[in-house]
Parts: sequence; structure tokens; C-alpha cells
Amino acid sequence: MATLRLLTSWNDTIRTLPYAHILQTEEWGEFKRRSTGWTPDKILLRDQHNAVVGGALVLTRRIGPLAVMYVPKGPMLDYHDPLLLHQMLERLEGLAKRRRAIWLKIDPDVIAARGEPGQPDSAEEPGSAQVIGTLKKRGWRYSDSQVQFRNTITIDLTRSEDELLAAMGQGKRRKVRYGPKHGVTVRAATPDDLPLLYKLYAETGQRDGFLTRPYEYYADEWGTMLRAGLAHALIAEVDGRAVAHVILFHFGRKCWYFYGASVSDNEMRKLMPTDLLQWEAMRWAKAQGYAVYDLWGAPNEFTESDPMWGVYRFKRDFGGTVVRHIGAWDYAPLRPLYALYTRVMPRILDLMRGQARRAQDL
Repeated sequence: MATLRLLTSWNDTIRTLPYAHILQTEEWGEFKRRSTGWTPDKILLRDQHNAVVGGALVLTRRIGPLAVMYVPKGPMLDYHDPLLLHQMLERLEGLAKRRRAIWLKIDPDVIAARGEPGQPDSAEEPGSAQVIGTLKKRGWRYSDSQVQFRNTITIDLTRSEDELLAAMGQGKRRKVRYGPKHGVTVRAATPDDLPLLYKLYAETGQRDGFLTRPYEYYADEWGTMLRAGLAHALIAEVDGRAVAHVILFHFGRKCWYFYGASVSDNEMRKLMPTDLLQWEAMRWAKAQGYAVYDLWGAPNEFTESDPMWGVYRFKRDFGGTVVRHIGAWDYAPLRPLYALYTRVMPRILDLMRGQARRAQDL
């Protein structure tokens, strides 16, 4: 019982912080410990009244006597408060020095601008330049390794369902309505559906050319979040056959579309199950009281040559807003080692990815 109280305590403590994120939850940290060997630690900042005003889940991985450290989609705090930002950065920098970290990476969910670059609706977000300026003054540098998506599309769920539909392109509204008229139904998944969710996801990865991990990895990730009440999965079916799914993570004010999959059967894909699933996901998130639906991912460069352009075209017609974040930033207490690491590690990762692709093709 003591463990359960601890789990609840951390999530409930950070749930209402500015920029609270699913990747800063207790469950995510423990999943990363089990799956990839990161050790999670927690930092809290309190004001003079002992109220929590900032938090960070810090993941650490040992490399012999050294370490690498990562704060996924954090830290969480009011970035418009310069003193609070300095206090958090000092805590993180001190921890990195004590652990002899080659680098400490943060990935704040701070918005730099909204709208596609170069478009009339594009506008910088007030205060983001000051945050970047503070990071640079303290010796942080924009990271060459952006772990999470830097850009995304968000949908304002505080609008009515009619307003959400009206914001979509006309063609997208037709696609959303097409499936139910042609036998597509949607149901909520349970942990018992994990093998089915994985089967569809692996099929999608094989078709679309992205790497997938073994079943055990996703069963742990998805199962952990589902059982903790931090994930929700929807399955589209035709005559009882699963043809597509979405897996949503949700926490704080946001619901994120983290995973999606569909069968390779073109006849089934013509029924537009993925469009219907996104609409049902929005409706579910809105009914749960979430204010924002995050489609989780948009191109780094808004050109048709970007690998994510096709996915982006699918997402943007849902009537959301392009959101561009300040990205990940690195702090390097041991600068010579950091310089060496950033030169050598990309080559090692490329080699590992190539081996994984070849193994997947076998």
C-alpha cells in the first residue's frame, strides 16, 4: 500500500503544474527503468508557503563512472517566472555535475511559435525568446539530438462538437462520417486486447517502413498506462474484424495521440477507419474534460520532402493549430566529453538502426 500512495502522490502533485506532461509521470519513469535501464529521480520546487511550483522527472543512465541524463518533456513550471526558471536550472545543473553527466537534456513543452512558418497565421509565442535567452546565458545549447517531436498539431477541445467538426476541412468531415455509414464501429480496448493492438501496429510498421520493438516492450508500456488510467485505446472494427486502432495517453489538461495502426487491406482502408478513430478520440477526450488534443508530431521542416509530410497532411485537416516548440537543450558539465560524444554517438546509432532494419526484414 505504501507504494500505491507514493505513485498517487507524485502524479497528483504535478498534475496541475504548468506544462504537466504524461512523460513526467511516475508510471513513465518506472517503465523506462524496466525497459531501457534509465533510473528515474524527482525534483520539486516549493515557494515560501511550501506549495509546489515546479517539478521534474529526471532519467539517468550510467556509462561507467559517467552518466547521461534526460528530462522528457520537462521540467514543469511557469516559464514566465525568471526566478523560478533559474532555480530549476540550478537544481538540474547541480545534479548533472554531481553525477558527472556527459550531458543533461531537457525538452520543455514550451511553445516557440504557432502556425506553419511563412504562413499568415504564423506568430511567435510571447516569452519564448526570453526562455531561450536564459538557457543560452547559462551555457545550455540547442541539442543536435531531438528525442521527441519538436512540432505538433493541437486541437482546442473547449469548443463544442459542432464547432470541432466545422473547423475540419469539408473532405475530412466526409471521411469522418463515411465509416459509420458503411459498417465501421468503434469500441474501447482493454488490456486483454494488447496482442491485437501489437499485431496491428507491427503490420503497420512493416508496411510503412518504421521500426517496431518486440511485443513485450509495448505490452509493458501500453499495459502499464492503461492499467494506471493514463491511456485509452480505441479499436475500429468491420463485421467484428479489427481494422485500425489509436492509443491515447492523457494527463493534466492534455490528451495525446501516441500510437495508431491499420490493416494493409486496401478495401478496409477505403472505409476511412482512421479518420473516424481520430474523431472518436477527440470526443472521448473532450468528454473526460481534457482541454487539448495533441496529434503528437508534425514535420521538422514544413516541406513536402520531410518524411512526415504525408502524416502531416492527414492530421492538419482535422482543423487544429500547428504548434512549434523550443525543442531540446543540452547542458554539458564535461564539455570535451560532450563534444566527443556528439561526434561519435550518431554514427553508433546509425549502425544500430541499420542492423535493426536488416533484422526486421528477415
